[in-house]
Amino acid sequence: MKIDFAKASFKDFENIANCSIQQRADIHYEFLQYMKKNGHLNYRLLGSSGCGPIIKLENEDSSGSEKYISLVSNDYLGFTQHPKVKEASIRTIEQYGTGAGASPLIGGYYSYHKEIEDTLCEFFNRPPGSAIIYNTGYTANSSSLMSLLQKEDIAIVDMGVHASVYEGVQLTNTKRFLHNNLDDLERILKMVQHGYRTKLIIIDGVYSQDGDMAKLPEIYQLSRRYGALIMVDDAHGIGVIGDKGKGVLQHFGMMDKVDFITGTFSKTFANIGGFVVSNPHISAFLQYQSRQNAFSATSSPAVAGVTTAIKLLEEEPQWQAKLWDNINHLKAGLLDLGFDVGTSNSAIVPVKIGNPYKTSELGRILLEQGIYTNPILYPAVSKKDARIRMSIMATHTKEQLDKVLEGFEFSDKKLHIAKIKY
Repeated sequence: MKIDFAKASFKDFENIANCSIQQRADIHYEFLQYMKKNGHLNYRLLGSSGCGPIIKLENEDSSGSEKYISLVSNDYLGFTQHPKVKEASIRTIEQYGTGAGASPLIGGYYSYHKEIEDTLCEFFNRPPGSAIIYNTGYTANSSSLMSLLQKEDIAIVDMGVHASVYEGVQLTNTKRFLHNNLDDLERILKMVQHGYRTKLIIIDGVYSQDGDMAKLPEIYQLSRRYGALIMVDDAHGIGVIGDKGKGVLQHFGMMDKVDFITGTFSKTFANIGGFVVSNPHISAFLQYQSRQNAFSATSSPAVAGVTTAIKLLEEEPQWQAKLWDNINHLKAGLLDLGFDVGTSNSAIVPVKIGNPYKTSELGRILLEQGIYTNPILYPAVSKKDARIRMSIMATHTKEQLDKVLEGFEFSDKKLHIAKIKY
């Protein structure tokens, strides 16, 4: 099968008709080489420094690495480099070693795991025993949903949720509603009201591509009106939104309302892992029935830094304040230049282009100017909604953000991509 690489996306290579595994891989590799030749392979770039406002990338065309302004890291508050967070992880590694050695059910559950779970319960004002941690935020969603929802149940999912949710609901019935569309959600709730044992509405607190917040109060009211439960993945809200970084639930005054809260340690909490917060009985159910938790070796002692990161949200509020100062500065500058940043109200700032080719070209031109961003194309977003996605950090300087704005202004002169002229 011949694929037009000029019009192709990664989706086209998932399952090529009449091609073996090797044939599919070979065609996919040709596509990667095509993108690389055009300077559009802005993925899996090799970094040689840690998370931060500046990243070193290995450059194949030179003998060493070069520095770039990084807008690709979700380390929103810069806690991966915070001395207290690093010290906590190092101290726990020195005490416990580098690995847990077993799954949590059969010898791999340690005091540093319980400390994180207890701290999460306090953070979300839930009873002790209400939290369970996972090795990744991805499996916190996928594994918990696979065990919670069966063929008698139904998941009602906002179309903008993360891929981990879609993987998690493969074993149950599923309905998708238009992003943040209350009328569409209510239409589905009416349709399924009496047909399923459990109805679970699944939304994000902050959506990872548009950076907008869920209409949580209205969605909550609909969930109770039609007898549905609600799960909120607040991976991108925690640390960014709400008093002391407690996320979208705190922002709307709904900390005690939703049935499930999920999230990740890989953003504000500066580590790797994820969590589900519900109630003690459901948490105990997940400990034994969630397969990726029960049958995977649990998190290494390095994860102990998460407890410190959670506490820093209250102890050092200046980081959240500095983050919002940076968000507002960059958004205002982009709007002044005429760019469309959508409805973002978080540390995720998209610049919507629409044209996939121009989006890839923009990523290339920005990289040439020392600015590392993520071109987001189909299937991550719809074919007509391509954009540059940027993650803002508290540790970015105004000078760095101004250089980013200069890069967009320079790129617009070449590509004519600004949409709003003032």
